[in-house]
Amino acid sequence: MKKTVLVLSVGLALAANAEEGMWQPHQLPELETVLKAKGLQIDAKAIADLTAFPMNAVISLGGCTASFVSKQGLALTNHHCAYSSIQYNSTAQNNRIERGFLAKTQTEELPAAPGSKILVTEAVSNVTQQIKQELTPQLQGKDRFDKIEQLRKELVAECETAPGYRCEVYSFHGGLEYYLIKQLEIRDVRLVYAPADGVGRFGGDIDNWMWPRHTGDYSFYRAYVGKDGKPADYSTENVPFVPPSSLKVSAKGVQAGDFVMVLGYPGRTNRYNTAFEVKNQFTTVLPAARQYREETIALIKQHAAEGSEARIKYESILAGLANYAKNYDGMIKTYQKGATQPQKDEFEAVLNRWIDADPARKAKYKPALLSLQQLLEAETATQQRDLVLTYFGYAQLFSTGRKLYRLALEQQKPDEERETGYQQRDLDRFKAGLKRMSRSYDSAIDLEIALHFLKHYAALPKPQRLAAFDQYFGIAEAFDEAAVRTKLTQIYQTSLLGDEIERLALVGKTPDELKTSTDPAIQFALAMAETDLALENDQKNQAGKLAVARPKVMEAVIAFNKASQKPVYADANGTLRVTFGEVKGYEPRDGVAYQPFTTLKGISEKHTGQSPFSAPAPQLVAIAAGDFSAYAHPELKTVPVNFLSTVDTTGGNSGSPTLNGKAELVGLLFDGVIEGIIGNYAYDPLLNRSIHVDSRYLLWQMEKVDGATNLTAEMEIVRE
Repeated sequence: MKKTVLVLSVGLALAANAEEGMWQPHQLPELETVLKAKGLQIDAKAIADLTAFPMNAVISLGGCTASFVSKQGLALTNHHCAYSSIQYNSTAQNNRIERGFLAKTQTEELPAAPGSKILVTEAVSNVTQQIKQELTPQLQGKDRFDKIEQLRKELVAECETAPGYRCEVYSFHGGLEYYLIKQLEIRDVRLVYAPADGVGRFGGDIDNWMWPRHTGDYSFYRAYVGKDGKPADYSTENVPFVPPSSLKVSAKGVQAGDFVMVLGYPGRTNRYNTAFEVKNQFTTVLPAARQYREETIALIKQHAAEGSEARIKYESILAGLANYAKNYDGMIKTYQKGATQPQKDEFEAVLNRWIDADPARKAKYKPALLSLQQLLEAETATQQRDLVLTYFGYAQLFSTGRKLYRLALEQQKPDEERETGYQQRDLDRFKAGLKRMSRSYDSAIDLEIALHFLKHYAALPKPQRLAAFDQYFGIAEAFDEAAVRTKLTQIYQTSLLGDEIERLALVGKTPDELKTSTDPAIQFALAMAETDLALENDQKNQAGKLAVARPKVMEAVIAFNKASQKPVYADANGTLRVTFGEVKGYEPRDGVAYQPFTTLKGISEKHTGQSPFSAPAPQLVAIAAGDFSAYAHPELKTVPVNFLSTVDTTGGNSGSPTLNGKAELVGLLFDGVIEGIIGNYAYDPLLNRSIHVDSRYLLWQMEKVDGATNLTAEMEIVRE
């Protein structure tokens, strides 16, 4: 593909509160004056260089962040980020979730959950011009979507000519800019150390998103490669990856008011959503999603006793469901207090007045604003059904059948024409998902989930129903729960997709071969294939229309923000970002002022002996012994456990290293406070706080309690 020089660049506008913003690394040099004033001691240009320290020590796990902390590929992340691997390696007889796990030698390290990857970002290229120069005004709707996808795939294919790399094209500012990101993909990932559940998840769902917090949310992986130093599949012959750099871990930690920065891969924020989108999200979508999550949690717990084999299989799913159920609840309650929507409405009104004040601006931006509003309103017509079917997807038997048949269809096409997720580059990930299902699926629970959301589906207005779906389950005229349960029971007793060998045997089958299958999950996929394709084409058509309106609206918003001296940064989209702030408490409501540190004392005070406040006995003994040498906070005279900061983060930042001004690791980000999580939609400097595991607690627990001295010995620890 022809390469051209980028001509589009979104500049920076600094606000008085410059701590707002998840900045792309290349923007950091323009913030150097602010960063230096706040306490950065290294060159800001170094942070912009992805091939230099400290950026090349920061890695993605594909949904979480981690960082290399030794020259032997040792990677530090959150306990909840490694939870699926801990769960995968646990059974009722050997429950490593409950007891924790420590490999004292590299030969004792366990393979992570199938499909686990460590991704090292090596290059980011602005490819906006390469894409936009081929998007003519005549390309509308699905045709435009398809053209963008074609161009993305061409850029990715060109980027991935070297083996061992994963490339993706990401859109920024709603499609105003596009960046090609190249990452080294390490496929052999092993679990090294995870503290006991009473440390890694101390406080559980009760303390989730809350402060004060006393959670040791950390775990360790190790990256392995072939003897030639290149990524390779798991093998006992593989050797630890030697990263280009690794972070030093501070035993000194931070004090209140200290500068900190977080380097990581935040998932998604929606700060540029329109007022209409925000209102719809908080009054319709999130309340329903919260309800569906809570119902799914209740179903799993009802049908899987704690500690049972079935419950262990679903622990990771439960944790994810509960995390966002509470997240949604916190955001909804904050929204209902009344500040968010008026702020969005006011911003939009001011933006429109600014656009209307200039004829050129009005001609340039007004049509896109009107078009975007119409498109967003149209999307709400089926959102109730779409949400129900999304949660029906937690019934893995049916979703797996659909995926297998779709793979068969896509494999009939040339690779470059296949849908994303079904190309040859995706096949290993696809198979890994089929393998992971063995440790996250129980047929009895899956049936209950399917039945539950079929009941929700059957209550939908008739215009939202899908004829093929109704016909397959026999619910077109009425919903007879007993009859549907009988049908589901027969399906689950007959289907072979619950068996890993049978699932994997269907990979590579042709559509004609699958059409002869008597497996009811495959028959469901066949029954839904035409409908699924039609729905997908509708979504592509909508996305293509949005790809015209949204970038133009974002262009207006950026121009307005720059004119108003407001920060200009892209919404989070899973790509590498940098955010900075200071260690600081907050005042969530009248008469309540939170300090920025919690300590070991709080663990003993919260301990009840019952989950989720059951600290391991060795930890309680060590706390009582009072040996805090080398790790005590100079003023608190004990070991700090967690601390607060003003850094601007969101989901995906979990596991991100928290660095001081010298780029030494002083903490590990793992959560935010309930009062500030609406920050995904609107930033509030008074309530926006992130929660970090203090590096001193991490080191103290490793040395004094768990005996992980083999790991601290390979880490470079800064004590002065």
